[in-house]
Amino acid sequence: MPDMIVLHYTAMQSARAALERLCDPGAEVSAHYLISERGEIWQMVGEDQRAWHAGAGQWGAVSDVNSRSIGIELANTGAHPFPEPQMQALEGLMHAIMARWSIPPERVIAHSDMAPLRKFDPGARFDWRRLARGGLSVWPGQALPEAETGAGAFLAAAERFGYAPGGADNLEPILSAFRLRFRPNAIGPLAADDCGAIEALAARFPVDRARPTA
Repeated sequence: MPDMIVLHYTAMQSARAALERLCDPGAEVSAHYLISERGEIWQMVGEDQRAWHAGAGQWGAVSDVNSRSIGIELANTGAHPFPEPQMQALEGLMHAIMARWSIPPERVIAHSDMAPLRKFDPGARFDWRRLARGGLSVWPGQALPEAETGAGAFLAAAERFGYAPGGADNLEPILSAFRLRFRPNAIGPLAADDCGAIEALAARFPVDRARPTA
């Protein structure tokens, strides 16, 4: 039974090209839904069936994300904003999916969240704050001023929120994935604002490790 939603961009030049690839058995990639820039929605896999959209990665204790998630692909090259008709279609679809499967907002993640070493979608142009305002995702809110700073504290809080455990070598990819979603304009080395925001997320939305890990 799905208890997560993973959002992607297609990184292709058109929705039609993405649809053909997602429906091609030889491509060995699929998703439950594809949404065009004009807001057209195609369903390719039943919500109760496994699709091949997430690949290797982890969120909390879940290491087989494909078996636990519904994948939504957004037609976008990764270099341009997501049009209003597409966002409205996405929001309507997500409301319905989350109601059907009792998926809470904290279980809606980016592809880059569960695979920070290799994925960047849906990217810095995607409006996660808009989804959070509509109850479809989460946002840090006010950063915790007393948050510990430093790489160790950031990575520990990131793991409590849901990112995979990471040593010092994983700081950069996890920080990059976190910023893509929550601080898309941030640049440079780890900052106090990063630590405050991830501590707030970990405190408000700790990943549910009591869920099945399949």
